[in-house]
Amino acid sequence: MAQGWILLILIVSMVISFLAADPPDQPSKPECHIPCDDICGVDIHCRWNHRFDAQIPTSYSLHWETADRIEGHVNTGTRLSGFVHREHFSMNSELRVWVQAENKHGSAKSQVVVFNTEDLTKPSPPIITWSHEDPLEISWSSICSEMHLSLGSCDVRYRIQAEELWEEDDVGAQVNYEFSGPAQPGVVYEFQVRCSCATGLVSDWSATHRIRSAEEAPTGQMDVWKDCGVLTTNADCVMTWKKLPISQAHGHIMGYEVTLFSKHSTTVLVNISVADPRGLLVCDELKCYLNSTLKSVSSASVSAYNAHGATVPSLLTIPTAGNVRSGNFIDVKMNMENLTVSWQLPSQHPNTRPFKEYVVQYKQTGRLLGKGFDWIRVNKSCTTVTFTGHFKRYWPYQVSLFTVTPDQQSHHVSSVISYSCHGIPAKVRSFKVISIAETHATLFWEPVLLSMQNGQVLSYEIGVHGQMVYNVSASPQDQNNTFELQNLSADQEYEVWIKAVTKAGPGPKVTTSFITKQQHHLQLKSKSHLLSLLIPVIICCVLVFLSFHKGASKACLCMNEKVPDPYNSTIYQMMTYQANESISWISIPIFEPHPTVSALEVVEIQRPLCEDQTKSPVSSEGCTRKHRYGKGEYSKMVDSEDEKDMSKVTGRDDCWSSTEEEQDSSGYERHFLPTAEEILNS
Repeated sequence: MAQGWILLILIVSMVISFLAADPPDQPSKPECHIPCDDICGVDIHCRWNHRFDAQIPTSYSLHWETADRIEGHVNTGTRLSGFVHREHFSMNSELRVWVQAENKHGSAKSQVVVFNTEDLTKPSPPIITWSHEDPLEISWSSICSEMHLSLGSCDVRYRIQAEELWEEDDVGAQVNYEFSGPAQPGVVYEFQVRCSCATGLVSDWSATHRIRSAEEAPTGQMDVWKDCGVLTTNADCVMTWKKLPISQAHGHIMGYEVTLFSKHSTTVLVNISVADPRGLLVCDELKCYLNSTLKSVSSASVSAYNAHGATVPSLLTIPTAGNVRSGNFIDVKMNMENLTVSWQLPSQHPNTRPFKEYVVQYKQTGRLLGKGFDWIRVNKSCTTVTFTGHFKRYWPYQVSLFTVTPDQQSHHVSSVISYSCHGIPAKVRSFKVISIAETHATLFWEPVLLSMQNGQVLSYEIGVHGQMVYNVSASPQDQNNTFELQNLSADQEYEVWIKAVTKAGPGPKVTTSFITKQQHHLQLKSKSHLLSLLIPVIICCVLVFLSFHKGASKACLCMNEKVPDPYNSTIYQMMTYQANESISWISIPIFEPHPTVSALEVVEIQRPLCEDQTKSPVSSEGCTRKHRYGKGEYSKMVDSEDEKDMSKVTGRDDCWSSTEEEQDSSGYERHFLPTAEEILNS
């Protein structure tokens, strides 16, 4: 059952396709002649044209009918020409000819052509045998005399070399022609001739014959400009000019004379031969440029010369570097074949000073100076120009507008970047966070390189994963390549990404991450904890420093000073107690804006009596006692005569006990720590 349905569908499809197909179009009516070179041929040659479908094979046949109603045909296959052999027709008799085209869908017949076989003779084209350049004149020969026929009529056509249209003149039964109009000097003209005999058809056009008219000195001025690269702030430029049109060159241009005026009031004359430019001149079909820098040049001029003279020098002023301006009064429409620029200057624009013309230029980015560059000069009443050429897809072109004053001073008005078509852009070069706070962060990115944008970047998409997506304008007025994320949470990690966006869509993303700062009171709390840990350490360092300072002072006075045991110090014991107390306090997370410092004990002591041997009964043995460590040795030391003398100085009784001393302060502090006066003096 299924196979039956499939067969039925195939049959219906074939029927529909057969009914939908058309028969071939009607061929053109045949053109027939009997060719005559040195002698005339005997067969009739016919050819025709036909528009056919290459997918459908089409065959042709040439049909004829004589005056005696005798028909004949010849199959020509797929060829668009055929022959009627001599045995199928009579000379000086009527013959009817047509063509039939046929394919699998049907057939079609051309119009019938009726002619006399005597009139089918067609002479070969004439041969131009002589020419003269001033005035322009040519002569030719025809085969009619060799056919023993008189010359019928001849036509001459001419044009300037490389032009498309011909001008045509009917010269009658003549074999020479003199150019009637004013010939342009030094221009190459092309000539062709065709003739007919007294009977028969007109020949084909002869081979092209070229004549250069007499040269004269070139006229007019050259269109000279400068190529300063993509940015108008570029200090380096090259001078470029367009070749003179034929109507002004008046002959073969042999070279160019360039004069350079430097900023230091010096002049350099450069004569460049087209035949031997020595690397100074680079030319294409339409333009040339001087392959030399203009960094130290303030102005320049150029003129073209031939064997008869030179043009008037064309002046070019090299402007100083200035800022590249942009404005929405320039509108560019561009595709791969055309670039159309239109503009409308506001009346308050700074460069609307008196000027005589506009110059509109385009520069393909990434090309060397002098390459990928063109310009057009237009009258100041014109506000639209169109460039034609081949513009690369996805490639940026800078379009710039200038005004030119009567003294050839040029002023840059504005520049914009345009593309023939837009593609997906590349990723931004870098993306990072430049500042972070508790609730906001500032992002910075380096934009995509101009040569990798693949289109006009309209905006940048910035996204926070799981949150908002922001669109940041890429217009020159708004573009500072920074963006601030707001309403963030403190002490929170964020991941952000960025994409460049063109008309074709967004490009690949670049991602970075950051952590916002803690809240302010938490920062103070952590700082207070750190400070509580540092205070005891600072106190210990101060005490140690003062102890060493005092010890060094005593060492200078007496080399036999006793070395104390620090563990006997009351201050040390108290400080140890306070440190332990501080540690327990630090473990409690309570914020204290102004922590109190532990008590510092300062005890005034007398200088050792060994400073003056005449005033002290202390023996040298007491001063040279070896240093010992431990509490017992220290007890012996405080019972020495030194302490007795100190008691006399301080007004104490000799019978004071160590118990009373410990209640007041230990002998360690009195003996070794600096006095209050010493601390104040220091």
